[in-house]
Amino acid sequence: MSPVETLRIAVRAIRANLLRSTLTMLGIIIGVAAVIAMVAIGNGAQRQVAEQIRMLGSNLLLVQPGAPNQGGARLSIGARQTLTEEDAVAVASEVPRVLVAAPMVSGSGHVVQGNLNWSTLVTGITPDFLVARDWRVESGRSFTQEDIDTAAKVVLLGRTVADTLFRDEDPIGRPVRIANVPLVVVGVLGIKGQNAASGRDQDDIALVPLSTAKLRVLGANRVSRNVVDFLLVKVAADEAIAPVQQQIRTLLRQRHRLTPDAEDDFRIREPFAAMEARAASTRSLTFLLSAVASVSLVVGGISIMNIMLVSVTERTREIGLRQALGARRRNVRNQFLVEAATLCVIGGVAGVLVGIAAAFGIAALAGWPIWVSPASILLSVAVAGVIGVFFGFYPAHKASHLDPIEALRFE
Repeated sequence: MSPVETLRIAVRAIRANLLRSTLTMLGIIIGVAAVIAMVAIGNGAQRQVAEQIRMLGSNLLLVQPGAPNQGGARLSIGARQTLTEEDAVAVASEVPRVLVAAPMVSGSGHVVQGNLNWSTLVTGITPDFLVARDWRVESGRSFTQEDIDTAAKVVLLGRTVADTLFRDEDPIGRPVRIANVPLVVVGVLGIKGQNAASGRDQDDIALVPLSTAKLRVLGANRVSRNVVDFLLVKVAADEAIAPVQQQIRTLLRQRHRLTPDAEDDFRIREPFAAMEARAASTRSLTFLLSAVASVSLVVGGISIMNIMLVSVTERTREIGLRQALGARRRNVRNQFLVEAATLCVIGGVAGVLVGIAAAFGIAALAGWPIWVSPASILLSVAVAGVIGVFFGFYPAHKASHLDPIEALRFE
């Protein structure tokens, strides 16, 4: 018997008991749909984290002022200004595998343009900041070293600020005011999106030269003109982060003249590591949910075995007749195996469609990101076929070993 003929007989047997076949496939449909939906949600979350890592900038270290004790109470981070521009220069020049070390100052401020104003984060930077953050200037130009040296009255606007103040107009070359200081917009930053850690809109920002921020815009709140709020350090590679972090700690302790028993007057954070930990937890959760959903596939396989055993009993005379007409045991076995595999594959395809629809439904209702991987679709259908063969083997084997004479006598 040819494979095509075997498949035709299997499809005819399925159609002969359509309702029962549909109910039998239901377990496979639910199992495959659950796996597809869970994997789509998990993949979407992982891709979102990867995109956020890309937007944040990989291999970063953030050096903040320390949290000193005062009267037995520990103050907040940054309560004492301990970092300077010279610290940034020393880190960049003396610590191997550091690409850039960007000093920063920041504070809130109102950006005014005509009759419009917007409260945003104002940050004083050097050009190294944009290198560390992998942040491109979408239109216009970036800051030059001359802008830093002369405390030029120029500003880079984030996309959110630019759209709010200028709407459909081109902001390049237009004047704005921050803290009553007139500045000229020289560039608009590319879109970064939401910060994964804080949830803040990263495009809601205005960047000015570091010297301009200290002398003109944010200087009123500063004890010393030389101190900075943060150092943003970009490291050459992932594997260098841990040793570079220790080298920075050693260097800053030496520069700040801290005794061996004194606490650090700074803190080094690793945003990239936190994001990676989140990605790892997302992957683990995806595997867990997929494993739970796969239980439905096993239940569906048991249902397939049960129905195939019933089918063998119902078709005992048919099996005896086929054997009497010359069908070999392997022909009978293959017939029932193909029937079981066909049930599962059809259920798998239906489950894929239901799973994709469920994933998009969840995305629409909950606002979660999803990603339906072609590999997960192919794997789900293949697993469904394997389940059909595995759980259909025993009924097929039982059918192929029926005695033809006894089978013909069966009522």
